[in-house]
Amino acid sequence: MSGYVRTLAERARAASLTLAALDGAERAALIAAMAGQLDAQREAILAANAEDVARGEAGGLSAAMLDRLRLDPPRLAAIAAALREVAAQPDPLDGVTRSETRANGLTIERQRVPLGLIAMIYESRPNVTADAAALCLKAGNAVLLRGGSEARASNAAIAAALHAALRERGLPEAAVSLIEDTAREHVLELLQLSDLIDLAIPRGGESLIRFVAEHARVPVIKHYKGVCHLYVDRAADLDLALNLLVDGKASRPGVCNALETLLVHQDIAPAFVPRALAALSGRGVQVRGCERIRALASDSGIDVAAADDSDYPAEYLDLIIAARVVDDLDAALAHIARYGSDHTEVIASEDPATADAFVRRTRSSAVMVNASSRFNDGGQLGLGAEIGISTTRLHAYGPMGVESLTIERFVVRGAGQVRHPESLNR
Repeated sequence: MSGYVRTLAERARAASLTLAALDGAERAALIAAMAGQLDAQREAILAANAEDVARGEAGGLSAAMLDRLRLDPPRLAAIAAALREVAAQPDPLDGVTRSETRANGLTIERQRVPLGLIAMIYESRPNVTADAAALCLKAGNAVLLRGGSEARASNAAIAAALHAALRERGLPEAAVSLIEDTAREHVLELLQLSDLIDLAIPRGGESLIRFVAEHARVPVIKHYKGVCHLYVDRAADLDLALNLLVDGKASRPGVCNALETLLVHQDIAPAFVPRALAALSGRGVQVRGCERIRALASDSGIDVAAADDSDYPAEYLDLIIAARVVDDLDAALAHIARYGSDHTEVIASEDPATADAFVRRTRSSAVMVNASSRFNDGGQLGLGAEIGISTTRLHAYGPMGVESLTIERFVVRGAGQVRHPESLNR
């Protein structure tokens, strides 16, 4: 091991103690200043991003990866806006979350405290550099960032803007530490630092997340992939269901909350499937369907490839979707239980009892009733930004905002009580 990452982590750990001592107003002002620096350094950040995109195109990055990598003025403005929204949120460390007085006079309080040092390991998305920094700082944590080589110029430019805000306030730049050398050996070194790092959050493709989970000696929150389903119930409003399908699949196919599988109740399939296939085909989406889907496609004159068992668990991140006709709700739920990834499931149904049964019987981190899968996003769910989406059932499940980067502890206030007073008289 080179010690390069350990040195960065030691400095970040020390900076976390400084951050924990700031009050909520100071942390909010710092994050707002970071948003201002992103605006002020917009041209430098966009120029660095253009360099990364050009290198990615020359290197054959996929369309999905390029989409995640690319910044433009509206996307950069949205990142700054997300930071301002995080800054404006209530302080997660403000006060006591619960208090009770026991019969012996002890007051038992619970309060939220920072985790300490968070390690973010991510691919392609340069917005994560800013989002992760803001969320961690809001919760009183320092953050150690390791982005992918494909975004190294963008990440460095964004980190420079964040460091400018830290310097303005006399705070250590190490509070937001970027591992600029993206060699894989440094990821391995990072994952061994159980004495310094309190939590690692990988964000990227399945191979990255599995690599982190398999090599880490620090706690890891993860989701391997987003195999998101839309189930169109026999009581669905077909126009509504069609809108959910198009938005979920075609609006931005390269993200983890995009739809990957369409399930249609057999009673509604003859009316819905031809419309769905026409809408998808018109937007360049390739459909891979079961035999019942293909029969309905044939009647409509639309070509649908045959789906096999490798299609249903696939996270395509592309203009491809698997489709299947199911006998009933039970069959839809059985399919989701077998092939789903605990990310996002959607039902289109006007029957409240069926919708409630779907919600109760799915385990995913988010369940949408008559709403698009694309809403499983921290910003859309009121978190401002998100540091990731957890499908690990630990202290956080689903999109992780500020509160997910804290933990509750107990504070006990007494007046000299002892548990075994009889022992004092021996």
